[in-house]
Amino acid sequence: MSDSGAPGTTAVLLAAGAGTRLGLGPKALLRFRGRTLVEVLADVLLAGGCREVVVVLGADAARVRAATDLSRHRVIESPDWDTGMGGSFRLGVAAAAPDDDVLVALVDQPGLTPATVARLLATHRPGRVTAAAYRGTDGKPRRGHPLLLDAALRPGAAASATGDAGARLFLQAHPELIDLVDCSDQSGGEDLDTPGQLHLLG
Repeated sequence: MSDSGAPGTTAVLLAAGAGTRLGLGPKALLRFRGRTLVEVLADVLLAGGCREVVVVLGADAARVRAATDLSRHRVIESPDWDTGMGGSFRLGVAAAAPDDDVLVALVDQPGLTPATVARLLATHRPGRVTAAAYRGTDGKPRRGHPLLLDAALRPGAAASATGDAGARLFLQAHPELIDLVDCSDQSGGEDLDTPGQLHLLG
């Protein structure tokens, strides 16, 4: 936990998946910048200004705990991680302090930077959803992660999370609440899902 970040924002790092499509075990344990991906990204979220980082583990949680140093962060385990992202999302959102905004990030985005996190925190407006956006080959911004949920919207977003859908169904139902923030100058916002994307680890 840090006292120097923007008060009132808890980051939730979803790191519970088994990495089945990638075929290398949990993505949390992929090597990145001399450490594990989950360690690097948790520290990025803290460095970007979040008050606290809640890391949600699932697949091989005991092995992930043993192989990482997440002592700066709060680590919880999702008992139903294998049913999809929805359960881990609900658990992570519920773990944040009751009045905090929640910034949701994914462990498979090695391009995440402290500057992206800080930009979302700085531009967030009360009662809104602030989402990082990245420009595709067509030049149009597309919504990605991280995603900053205002504290007032947490119950609705959590209630809609099911199966492999975290906040997606809530966002589809309430597009008028979403503010897109272009972060293309920081990264491409890609998810690391297949062996062909391992170049994202550098």
